Amino acid sequence: MNNSRPKAKLSRALGIPLTRKCVKYFERRPFPPGVHGRGRRKSSDYQVRLLEKQRLRHQYNISEVQMRAAYDAAHKAEGKTGETMVTLLERRLDATVFRAGFTRTIYQARQLVVHGHFTVDGKKVDRPGYKLKPGQVIEVKETSRSKPPFQIAATGTHIDGPTAPYLSTVLEELRATVIRAPQRSEVPVLCDEQLVVEYYAR
Repeated sequence: MNNSRPKAKLSRALGIPLTRKCVKYFERRPFPPGVHGRGRRKSSDYQVRLLEKQRLRHQYNISEVQMRAAYDAAHKAEGKTGETMVTLLERRLDATVFRAGFTRTIYQARQLVVHGHFTVDGKKVDRPGYKLKPGQVIEVKETSRSKPPFQIAATGTHIDGPTAPYLSTVLEELRATVIRAPQRSEVPVLCDEQLVVEYYAR
């Protein structure tokens, strides 16, 4: 579900940079695109919650159907619905591939997973939404390791700071192991998940 809308414009519309490359564009024009982007617009409670939901959805590059499914699953689970929803999204294969530093963006992660470049516990998995469990091992396929995107990733180019604490990552071997489920405080998404819960619970 790669969104074809230019990421810089989408970032400005959402009020957050979606990729590292978008940061400089967003800082230069931190207002929505369009002739009325600079104007002050009053937002209703519904619009505020909708925007927060869209922010979360686009940070994981998922469809509305997938977003709703994550909410429904979190609502049925124990604990705070919002925090559970974020951790469920973080357990997706494409999100884990991105957090491990194997790809430059979540968009590239989805594309490379769909193209079958990754294995989970030695078996090829090409579903970006595959939910990972503690103890599972994600690796780049042996036949894919010589390809430029993975040669670049193995040098640590995509890592900006420490890797996710719930993963044990060996970049030079293009392998990551899920140690445990992520906690909300460890997930670097910009979102007030309670507003997302309120959006779906309305």
